[in-house]
Amino acid sequence: MRQETIRTLCIVLFILVTLFYLSPLFLPKDINEETGVSTLKKPLPFWTEKMLRLGLDLQGGMEITLHVDLSEIAPNDRDFAIRGAVEVIQNRIDQFGVAEPTIQRMGDDRIVVQLPGVTDFQRAKDLIGRTAMLNFQIVATNEETRRVLEQMDLWLSQNHENYPALARELSFGEERTPDLFETEEDEFDFTTTEWHSDIMSYLVGSPSNMQVSHDNKPLIRMLVSDVEFQNAIPAGYQILIGRDNPFGPREPLDVYVVYSNSEVTGAHLQGAETRIGDREGFQAARPYVSVAFTREGSRIFERLTAQNIQRQLAVVLDDIVYVAPVIQDRIGGGEAMITGNYTMPEANDLTIVLRAGSLPAPVSIGEERTVGPSLGSDSIKYGFRAGFIGLGLVMIFMIIYYKLSGAIACLALLLNTGFVLAALTFLEATLTLPGIAGLILTVGMAVDANVLIFERIRDELKNGKSVRNAIEAGYTRAMVTIVDSNLTSLIVAVVLFQFGTGPIKGFAATFGIGIMASFFTAIVVVRAIMDTFIVSKNPDKMSI
Repeated sequence: MRQETIRTLCIVLFILVTLFYLSPLFLPKDINEETGVSTLKKPLPFWTEKMLRLGLDLQGGMEITLHVDLSEIAPNDRDFAIRGAVEVIQNRIDQFGVAEPTIQRMGDDRIVVQLPGVTDFQRAKDLIGRTAMLNFQIVATNEETRRVLEQMDLWLSQNHENYPALARELSFGEERTPDLFETEEDEFDFTTTEWHSDIMSYLVGSPSNMQVSHDNKPLIRMLVSDVEFQNAIPAGYQILIGRDNPFGPREPLDVYVVYSNSEVTGAHLQGAETRIGDREGFQAARPYVSVAFTREGSRIFERLTAQNIQRQLAVVLDDIVYVAPVIQDRIGGGEAMITGNYTMPEANDLTIVLRAGSLPAPVSIGEERTVGPSLGSDSIKYGFRAGFIGLGLVMIFMIIYYKLSGAIACLALLLNTGFVLAALTFLEATLTLPGIAGLILTVGMAVDANVLIFERIRDELKNGKSVRNAIEAGYTRAMVTIVDSNLTSLIVAVVLFQFGTGPIKGFAATFGIGIMASFFTAIVVVRAIMDTFIVSKNPDKMSI
């Protein structure tokens, strides 16, 4: 009885989770008439907002294959060059506002970028292909920051009335700049914003520690990206925004006023690597980033740090401040140490960024492919039509050939298909055309275990066993074959997912999830239904 209770609870949980993550497909949605963005009407505050995402081949967009020129890169540094290029491209695409980009390394010197839903292909190519700019810039003093802010307040007092129209054009019109927003800010409505004539109204903190809240990030990004606003900044200064925290995307961002002149750039950097605290005066077992400069870079950096002790030095990549440590002393010898409360992954990410800026690895567009939304809608229509036809034919065969037992297997098959889609939604995976193919293949394989069990039960019934004993023997004797079959298929799915590229990964993910779901539904769900409605009644015959 205890085992049956646990089994029942597992099945109920399985069904509830499936329905929970499938519900966004059927719940009503609010659509913003100006932006076209749809928002789910949640029945309860805690309801999931996750939606089944469609890949490039289903909703249209563009795919770019980039070639990284490694001819001038030492063999030992080529892996870092590729990883650094991926980091830079990821950073740019995040600002572009693509809902579900795919950026993958392919081979030794290529990167494949898929941008679903993108319609402005030229702007995307310009954004991805431009050369990375790494700079080391001194942060302005508190007094200088105040003067810059006062100047910007004066300018805003004369121009802030123009910003509602400009914001509407930038957020809804064709002139939207690619580096303005993050993905999660795409739905921001500037038309309802109260505009102020002083920049500190959008910031929190003091000039020595300015931050912008998550709600005001779109406003500050719009101001900083506006050409007229940039031209109004006093000569010799820049206003830059810090990098988003990957572990807390809704946390405030630092805002810096820095000197626009950059004496040390990525061209002066010779290398960077992550180390664990092993220097005198530095806490042991704490990761930090060690950077090495060229001979000329070492000389300039030593002079720069000697003149700016106790000042912040901002590490800026593509006009985003990644870190701004305080210069504690004159740094000579061609090496510097960037410290902070870094985890090992954070330190490794910063190392990749630094080395990406220092390595001369030009990126060129080798191949591009565009997919129109009409082709994507046709793919969805024909793909799901094939899936429904296949599912229907399999169910008809099972009911005709196995009668009531086949109907039970069909119920489990529907649950299996729903769980695959729910799992893709929960994992925020992207459904592609190969993924639909994997789903269709799963439909055929999902009944494989039931066929093995039912044929075993038939054999046992022919040998004169009772219904109860035939079902028990059928499951027991077919179990080894079912486990072997599903395990080998799952191994294939794992290998394809690990070593395959985009389309193959989509197929493998759907196929692998389907295998695990079909095993559960055949062994647990179908058996539970049979135990409840057939075995418990101890009939003389069985419809199979």
